[in-house]
Amino acid sequence: MRARLGKAENSEYPMQTKALQDLIDAFAKLPGIGRKSATRLAFYLVRQPEEVSQELADAILSAKERIRFCETCQNLCENSPCERCSKPVRDENVLCVVESPQDLIAIEATREFHGRFHVLHGAISPLEGITPNDLKIRELMARLTESSFTEIILAMNPSIEGEATAAYLKRLIEPLGITLSRIASGLPMGAQLEYADKATLGRSLLDRRTL
Repeated sequence: MRARLGKAENSEYPMQTKALQDLIDAFAKLPGIGRKSATRLAFYLVRQPEEVSQELADAILSAKERIRFCETCQNLCENSPCERCSKPVRDENVLCVVESPQDLIAIEATREFHGRFHVLHGAISPLEGITPNDLKIRELMARLTESSFTEIILAMNPSIEGEATAAYLKRLIEPLGITLSRIASGLPMGAQLEYADKATLGRSLLDRRTL
């Protein structure tokens, strides 16, 4: 009896229709969406009027059809080159290399950077099978040989993958004679030393600056 109950408990959503299960499975493939969240989204959607589902489907298809890579910075856009690359007011001497469009938006929100961007669309990760050939590195190097940048800021995330990507780009860019810099990482504003983890505190010491 216990074995039968255990088997039933382990079966995933056994009472769902195939169409609903397929919808749950589709939502669960999205990043950051677990099975419970996917189930809530699926049930919510099927309870809505048909216009809501059609609006969502149309928005997804429209985005897939209209969004492309900017031929210059590789950011997502509808018209290439994108609006940022078309603006002559930006600093043409400094290029900031980021992992994702989300990182670009975060840096822009600071209003502290006024140069150009290049989006890699990921970071090198052998465990996930992501190699340099999967990123927009070839486009970056072609861009550097045709430009007059005097500084390249490597704004990779402070992770194992980010550090590996920054180190790889450093080896490629150094022979070009362009100044390379890496965004500082360490303690956030308002943090207390006693609660910082060793890696973060160690990085803050390595990235210390002269006053």
